[in-house]
Amino acid sequence: MEQLEKLFQNNSEWVKKKTAHDPEYFTRLSGEQHPEYLWFGCADSRVPANAVVGLEPGELFVHRNIANVCQPTDMSALSVLEFAVGVLKVKHVIVCGHYGCGGVKAAMGNQQIGLIDNWIRSIRDVYLAHKQELDAIADENERFDRLVELNVLQQVRNISHTSILQKAWEQDQSVWIHGWVYDLKTGMIKDLNCCISGPFEIDSVYRVTS
Repeated sequence: MEQLEKLFQNNSEWVKKKTAHDPEYFTRLSGEQHPEYLWFGCADSRVPANAVVGLEPGELFVHRNIANVCQPTDMSALSVLEFAVGVLKVKHVIVCGHYGCGGVKAAMGNQQIGLIDNWIRSIRDVYLAHKQELDAIADENERFDRLVELNVLQQVRNISHTSILQKAWEQDQSVWIHGWVYDLKTGMIKDLNCCISGPFEIDSVYRVTS
C-alpha cells in the first residue's frame, strides 16, 4: 500500500540522515540503554514524547496509554515502571498529561463509548474527589483544563504509592516523580510543581515496608 510504502521511505531517509552525520549512530544505539527519564504519558498522536523534550532515542524510556493513567491493576504500566526504576535505574518519572485530552474529556461526560468507559472510570473518581472545586469553574474549557491537571497530580500520587517506588526509596535509590502538562496550542510544557521523592511525602496509609 502506498501509505505504508511512504513510511518505509521515511525510515530509509532517516537512516541515511543519521549515519551521514554520525556513521556509528546505530552501532552505538544498539548497545545497552541508559535513560535517566521515564515518560508516563498519553497515547495521543499529537504528543511525541522525545520530540517534546528534545531527547534522542535511548535517552527517554516511554510508557503511554489513554489519559496517562496509572492504575494499580495495570500490569503493563507496572511492568514498565518496575523495569525503568528497578533495572534501568531512571532518576526521574515524568507523568505528562496534555490539555485537550480526549480521555479526560470523555470522563467529564455521560455518553457511553465502549471498553474505554471502564478505563476512564478512575478519572471520574478524580472528578468526584474535586467536585466542589471543578463545579465552581463556570467556563467548561477551564474546568476541562483543570481536570487534566488534577488527573496528572493523581497519577503522580498513584505511582508514588506503588511498592516499586517505595522499594527503590527504601534502598536509598534517588527517584523523583514529576507532574507536567503539555499544551497542544503552544507546544510548551507546564510544570505543576508536584514532585514526590520519598515515602515521607505520601500519606502513611499508603506506605509499605519490607
